[in-house]
Amino acid sequence: MAPSVDRLGYWGRPTSTLDWCEENYVVSFYIAEFWNTVSNLIMILPPIYAATQTYKDGLEFRYVYSFLGLSAVGIGSWCFHMTLQYEMQLLDELPMIYSTCVFVYCLYECFKQENALGVFPITLLLIFSVLVSVVYLQWKEPVFHQVMYGALVACLVMRSIFIVTWVYPWLQRMCLKCPYISSDTVCFNYRVYPWLQRMCFLSLSIFLLGFLLWNIDNLACDSLRATRQRLPPVVGAVTQFHAWWHILTGLGSYLHILFSLQIRSIYLKRRPKVTFLCGVWPMLRMEAQKTS
Repeated sequence: MAPSVDRLGYWGRPTSTLDWCEENYVVSFYIAEFWNTVSNLIMILPPIYAATQTYKDGLEFRYVYSFLGLSAVGIGSWCFHMTLQYEMQLLDELPMIYSTCVFVYCLYECFKQENALGVFPITLLLIFSVLVSVVYLQWKEPVFHQVMYGALVACLVMRSIFIVTWVYPWLQRMCLKCPYISSDTVCFNYRVYPWLQRMCFLSLSIFLLGFLLWNIDNLACDSLRATRQRLPPVVGAVTQFHAWWHILTGLGSYLHILFSLQIRSIYLKRRPKVTFLCGVWPMLRMEAQKTS
């Protein structure tokens, strides 16, 4: 918990098992951790828009659920950091497990027929989610949640690296050697491999940077708080590393969903193309197939 010198505000004394390094109720009487709260917008608004576009493009619902799952994490995190109440903490932490299970399913089932449901992985991930929830509700130990979440992320990292370092390089070589494959169909998609590789390692790097800042925020909290006392408020806000964790993991998770969706689209012999909304925010759209 945070030091007793933290202020009390609208939501009263914190009941959560965690209270992060940001000073409570400094910016607003109604928001316990202001910067840790508003930084969740990156996990709420862009994924909702992306889910809408994914649905309009007629893509599989698993990716709609992925984007909405990320948005649910952002909403839960907003409520948690705004109130520092235990119930809101669960609304943040448990959706992290559930949404990441959806990410795992999408990535491990990306080389299957369209709209095919993998009964075994769904059952396995569902059992995992239920067990983690039951244990965490009984044993209110944040480290347990962090380890379980880390295990899911490790599965994503290993699968992602396997795909970009072995699966697609092999497919690319086969495409270039085979004279019977039209360059306007499958080969078009395999030539996007360099961008696919960049997307993978960019999302991973951004996520790891966020994880590094999360650890600094935990380990050097006293120093960070002392530094903020000497800085103007706006400048001091830059040292809110838990807020940066939200921004960077939100962006990294969003890019991972695009990466997973691009792999799936390539396998289904579509023409995925990365575009930028307002010239800034990445989106994945499907190009029209060429007709002979």
